[in-house]
Amino acid sequence: MYKKERAKYICGSLLLLMMLVIPLLNPLQEYISIPTELRVSTSQPVNSSEGKNSVPAFSMDKMDSNSIFHEYAGIPVKKTDMKRMKDIRLVPGGQSVGVELQTKGVLVVGHHLVSENKEKQTSPGENADIQVGDILLKGNGKELNHMEELSTIVNKSGENNKKVNFDVKRGDETFKTSIKPKINEKENQFQIGLYVRDSAAGIGTMTFYDPKSKKYGALGHVIADMDTKKPIEIHEGTIVNSRVTSIEKGNQGVPGEKRAEFSLTDDRMGTITKNSSFGVFGELEKPIKNEKYADGLPIAYAEEIKEGPAQILTVLEGDQLQSFDVEIIRNMPKDSPVTKGMIVKITDPELLDKTGGIVQGMSGSPIIQGDKIIGAVTHVFVNDPTSGYGVHIEWMLEEAGVEIYEKKQEKAS
Repeated sequence: MYKKERAKYICGSLLLLMMLVIPLLNPLQEYISIPTELRVSTSQPVNSSEGKNSVPAFSMDKMDSNSIFHEYAGIPVKKTDMKRMKDIRLVPGGQSVGVELQTKGVLVVGHHLVSENKEKQTSPGENADIQVGDILLKGNGKELNHMEELSTIVNKSGENNKKVNFDVKRGDETFKTSIKPKINEKENQFQIGLYVRDSAAGIGTMTFYDPKSKKYGALGHVIADMDTKKPIEIHEGTIVNSRVTSIEKGNQGVPGEKRAEFSLTDDRMGTITKNSSFGVFGELEKPIKNEKYADGLPIAYAEEIKEGPAQILTVLEGDQLQSFDVEIIRNMPKDSPVTKGMIVKITDPELLDKTGGIVQGMSGSPIIQGDKIIGAVTHVFVNDPTSGYGVHIEWMLEEAGVEIYEKKQEKAS
């Protein structure tokens, strides 16, 4: 008997709880759906009727230039901060470019043995625990940015039978160490047993040029050292025009490649001041031209991008800029910077015939959708060269130092 009475009590309690909770479910869902942050274009109006229509149970109690205040049953419950995005107009790229980077410090890419005498060989650098990927920043207090500077210091210290005191960068840490040079009798010079590099060069594609600031973005991904596979920390760099000479078609498992030629002295376009996960950035000494979009194009922010048809601009021969059809398979907007914001598939028959899809050197090719620049091609899928990743244009702009947000308006007192 007691069990039956208890069961009735539990059922009654559950029924009462459901009667109380169910009427609140819809407002609760709508409350959750109210964003804490809303990005709007400077040309996009926001009014209270839009807010009421989007969340029927909640009304907009008031709105200022920076926030929307929501209320429920006359009680303020939530605030949405508004971020106004600038209406930015850029000249789209697509041109093939060459890049040359001078490293910050001298990069260690390997070890070698030095002949101390006929019976004994050693690598002084390896014995001092200098590792591949380390950066020699200073030698005896002097900055090292070129291999010649390192050679001069090593030879002078060796002739004086002294050690070289190095400032070394490894990852995010900097430390000091000393290495005593040994004579390489065969080459008749003092050495420390390290293979080093002070520069790197390659090709890619220009993504955009901002006429107002003269800033540009290219490549859409970081330039890493070919031996250490680590991002190159740059001292200075140069971006130049290049001409595509041939295409090696890509296949499943084997990425294709653009081959191009350029001159660092004759084809100079501007400087490279930043090498990041989103590409290389700097300023151009003269504007780039795009005859198809002579007046430039506005940009689309991540949430405006639609899955479906789009185009990319790139060069397959010489310096002839062409437009090819692609499809945005998936758009993945994020609140924080990501290099893989879209999945892009090549659909243009001509491009597939000539390249097999996305090839090395195509990185940075701007993606156009609805007459707006939405991003750039970055990485190819090795097992499917017809597809790859794209980066949203807003993250490249932020890396370039182009401000995408309007400054918040001060409230009147």
